[in-house]
Amino acid sequence: VQLQAYGGGLVQAGGSLRLSCAASGRSFGIYVMGWFRQAPGKEREFVAGISGSGGSTSYADSVKGRFTISRDNAKNTVYLQMSSLKPEDTAVYYCAADRGRLWVGVRIDEYAFWGQGTKVTVSS
Repeated sequence: VQLQAYGGGLVQAGGSLRLSCAASGRSFGIYVMGWFRQAPGKEREFVAGISGSGGSTSYADSVKGRFTISRDNAKNTVYLQMSSLKPEDTAVYYCAADRGRLWVGVRIDEYAFWGQGTKVTVSS
């Protein structure tokens, strides 16, 4: 599967932004999808993940209550709705996919497919 993330940009603190990740190929619904981010000088970290059916989600503690992950299997797309953004949310955001699992992975090595990043900058 090939992944294309988009929707990043510059937003003021407290604002909202929605990221999208479009997947190519068939059987999108069998893929667990995840969003990760990497801030300058920091390691890539898990942000949110969603099961193939969309029935199970997982979030990093730092984004719980502010970010929402969702997917539309008919459109082969996963979304990350980000609200109440903070300057510390500034990072390059990556979408990732994996198949053959029923649980939502939170580690980088649990995802085999990665898209290019989309940059999010939150100004104070």
